[in-house]
Amino acid sequence: MWCKVLAYVVLLTLIKHVSLSEIQASPNTNATLPCNVTLSAAGDNINQSLIAVSWIKNGSEIASFGKPATQIKEGFSWDNADFVNGDFSLVVLKASLDLQGMYECTITYNFTILHYSNVTFSIVAFPTLSIPHQWVVLETKTQLKCHADGFYPPPVSFSWTRAGEVIQPPYQVEGELTPDGYYRAVGNLTFYPSHEDQNVTFGCKVSHSGNYQELDFQLNITRPSTLRLSVLPTTSKNSPLTLYCDVESFYPEEVSVSWYQNGTTLLDLPVTEQNPDGSYRTRRYYTLSPEQRAQRGKVECAVNQPGLVNPVSSSAYLDKLDPQNEAPVLNNSAKAAVAMMCISIVLVFLLCFGFSWRRRDEKQKSLSVSGIILPPRVIVGQKGRVSLSIEGRRVDRVQTAWFLNDTPIFDTSLAGTSKANFNCLCNPLITIHLPYGLTLTSPVSEKGPLLLSRGEMGYYKLHTQGPLHSSKNGTQQLISSLTFIPQISVHKGAVFKCQVSYIGKDKIVEERVSEKFTVLSPPEVSEIQLAETHRDKDVISLTVRASHFHPDVITFRWFCQGGELSPVASQASSSPRPNSEGFFSAYSQCKLPCTELEKGATKVWVSVHHIALKQPITRETRGFIRRPCVSEIVSSTVSQDQTLGCEITDFYPPNISVTWLRFREGEQDDGEEEVIKGGEIWGPIQTEPRLYRVTATLKRRATNQEKIDKRGGIICRVRHCSLQDPVEKHWRNADIVAPSIPPSISVCWSSEGIGVFSLLLNGGHPKAKLQWSAGGPTLLPLVSNETEEIGDDGRREMKSVCALEMSTSLPSQTNEPLKRRTNGYAIKTKAAVTDPDIEGIQYIDENVDEESNTIDRDEDSTSDVDEDSEKDGEDDPSALHINKVNLSRAPKENERARLRVCVEITHPALKLPVYRTWTEPNEENSSTA
Repeated sequence: MWCKVLAYVVLLTLIKHVSLSEIQASPNTNATLPCNVTLSAAGDNINQSLIAVSWIKNGSEIASFGKPATQIKEGFSWDNADFVNGDFSLVVLKASLDLQGMYECTITYNFTILHYSNVTFSIVAFPTLSIPHQWVVLETKTQLKCHADGFYPPPVSFSWTRAGEVIQPPYQVEGELTPDGYYRAVGNLTFYPSHEDQNVTFGCKVSHSGNYQELDFQLNITRPSTLRLSVLPTTSKNSPLTLYCDVESFYPEEVSVSWYQNGTTLLDLPVTEQNPDGSYRTRRYYTLSPEQRAQRGKVECAVNQPGLVNPVSSSAYLDKLDPQNEAPVLNNSAKAAVAMMCISIVLVFLLCFGFSWRRRDEKQKSLSVSGIILPPRVIVGQKGRVSLSIEGRRVDRVQTAWFLNDTPIFDTSLAGTSKANFNCLCNPLITIHLPYGLTLTSPVSEKGPLLLSRGEMGYYKLHTQGPLHSSKNGTQQLISSLTFIPQISVHKGAVFKCQVSYIGKDKIVEERVSEKFTVLSPPEVSEIQLAETHRDKDVISLTVRASHFHPDVITFRWFCQGGELSPVASQASSSPRPNSEGFFSAYSQCKLPCTELEKGATKVWVSVHHIALKQPITRETRGFIRRPCVSEIVSSTVSQDQTLGCEITDFYPPNISVTWLRFREGEQDDGEEEVIKGGEIWGPIQTEPRLYRVTATLKRRATNQEKIDKRGGIICRVRHCSLQDPVEKHWRNADIVAPSIPPSISVCWSSEGIGVFSLLLNGGHPKAKLQWSAGGPTLLPLVSNETEEIGDDGRREMKSVCALEMSTSLPSQTNEPLKRRTNGYAIKTKAAVTDPDIEGIQYIDENVDEESNTIDRDEDSTSDVDEDSEKDGEDDPSALHINKVNLSRAPKENERARLRVCVEITHPALKLPVYRTWTEPNEENSSTA
């Protein structure tokens, strides 16, 4: 009776009322509503059948436990296995708006309330941004709309930016409710577009529940055009009348022109040209038939442009454009006589002129075209020029066209134009040479600045000199050249081609093809890296790397105090593979005794030779070098200030860099690093003639967030010239907590007589150390396998598994360390660790030679292995080692010593080690004997 009273008193002390908490979740995700109570404090007197738990929402019961029947509504779940630990948390599945509200959790023991808490559950949905694509008219009032859809709860805040600067401050919009229960809102920006807004990035920034989103876009600006309608004069009112409409100063190039006569649509064909200011102009013609011309009336030219609601139009009356003034005319007979006389004169003149012109034209049209001259060195990223010389009497009538292989080359250079007009300047590199020394080329100036490559064709620009008079017989010379910036992906293995023809003629007079040229790229050579070799600490390796070079032939030559060394493991001699851009990389290594570099006066240098280099590149180093030894981070706390320290010893030269960083771990081990300022370095202090040490310290005060979040930590990053990669030491931002240790060891025996012993540790920081041992009167250490993972409750779980096989043969007289067996079995670690009691544990036979299978396993020595077994273990890291345990027989032949298996757990939070032991029962002992 008194025991029951004491138990009730203990339970009453555990009663606590949890304050109101709030849980937020995104739509269609799972959310956990916490409800926990401590049951272990009352000892073993708690009867779990007297525990009752209920979850209630708005007066309706969601889930219950301990009542006549355990029930839970659809859309919710909980883990019954966590009830033993006092965790009665409720999981909301696929959260939605109708599941919002206040949830009440009540835990009672024998009708006495142990715990009561309220949890408010709500949904937070962030908006999706979109901006409709539209054209805007220059200097015209325009309104931009930014749509934010699918957010909850309201409101949202809109703000607008131009080129990263805020042009409209944030303002709130409540939004409107949609049928699915979420909200949508629209933010507006009213302004007048100008020329400076072309190709400028605008942004719509939306803030909702502490979350910021921004959507960037650019405007499509339309410049309205100006029109002028005119006609071409005619000699007769009965002939067709041609109208033309001048469209000036419009942008962009896409424009459509329509013709109307008395409201009836007429057809037209477009032709567009560009103005120097980047706008466009065009002249559209339309020829009226005699019947249309006779109708008279009003004619109209209308232009439609993107972004304009109404077309721009210009109209005029034919009576004004085409006045009908009667003029004296000839009769039919006079017209016929005049026509016959003119035709006869023209035919005689053309016949005489044709014979003389043909002979003269054939003589003057002969041309002498040279071969294509390539630059002596074609270097990646540097301008190169190819040229062609043309001589003849009529070079002023010649045009040239350039090709790369069989692909026409387009002019990609820019001068005096904005990026908005870039696509309009993409013209083929065709040069037309006019009389009197005039040349018609691309509208851009040859004195414009060079720009970066555009597209895959790269940068090209045309230069023309001539025609020049080179002799007294009238022969002229013309030089056509092409400037380009080489690229390996474009120009490797390519040839240039130039076609020469006359203006207005499709026939190719001459064609020249260049030879294949080699594209060169000089190597980028690193400094010499010194490092100690792993196998021999008395040897220093010196490594130099060359990258970004082409072609792949490269030579490294090492020198030491005037004597040449032999490079070791150089990739340059084995034709390294190119990277995605076509460039090659290689490295060369040289090794020297550490005693040579310790002298301090030894000079080592390397010269790198490549065809793209006019002079070889030299890198040199001298002196002794030693890699630093970095200790683990230790911490001490005084009041609220915390000091972290790290010892760095045995390094040379004394120049060293230490950086402290804050490390935050995520749910999937993704880390974010942040540099911490305020670290100090004490030293360097010379400990030996050529060795130094320093002490790096960091004084800090832990923030409230760090006290709550225990997953982060501090990184000490050490950089030294002897290290290719910096050395990092981690200090976890967590208190020392002892793990939860089960009261006994789990055991599973297979049909082959192999026992699998496992132990599961929950929580704890840092990682605990376990040592398994087994035997009879005396115990021998065993080999085990430990794995770590995150449990369902978010805590770390360490699982330790040890497998063994009993033997009654005499133990082997050897003192060699414990190793893995060669002729034995290995168990898959993953299955044994996850569930040691699983049926049908799989085995892997590691024997390769059939003769080795005939050896009796009882005669194997205790855990002896050879080098082959180590290699097998490395090939299968998931295999679990099977230990061999020899048990000596007792004086009676039918009895032997009982098997004992013990595991020792040590942890900084434990003052003394914790032991768990399993002893073989007497029944198994007698049966196995």
